[in-house]
Amino acid sequence: MNAVHWPSELRLSDKGRLLHVTFDDGAVFDLGAEMLRVMSPSAEVQGHSAAERKLVSGKRNVAIIEIVPTGNYAVRLVFDDMHSTGIYSWTYLYELGADADRKWADYTAELQAKGLTR
Repeated sequence: MNAVHWPSELRLSDKGRLLHVTFDDGAVFDLGAEMLRVMSPSAEVQGHSAAERKLVSGKRNVAIIEIVPTGNYAVRLVFDDMHSTGIYSWTYLYELGADADRKWADYTAELQAKGLTR
């Protein structure tokens, strides 16, 4: 079982385009709103299986307008395009930060393969 990393700070900057997350183990990640939006853990984006996952494009300028605590395990992010159904667990935020380069490269390659833009 994976250890849960607890955030000690969540802070928006760059007019909501960047979420700065500091974890209790000292890891610090700056997660772009665009990445968080297109990789939302919501059923709307992820579907209910891998086959249902949707590729989200056209979110280059999206911003986070609200961070809503969800229990003691996650936050719900509200974006200025009104997407607000993703529950970002501490584990998922840590995973996104730790593997951001690979996840982003995979995302942009998939966009390119399908002729879509950010």
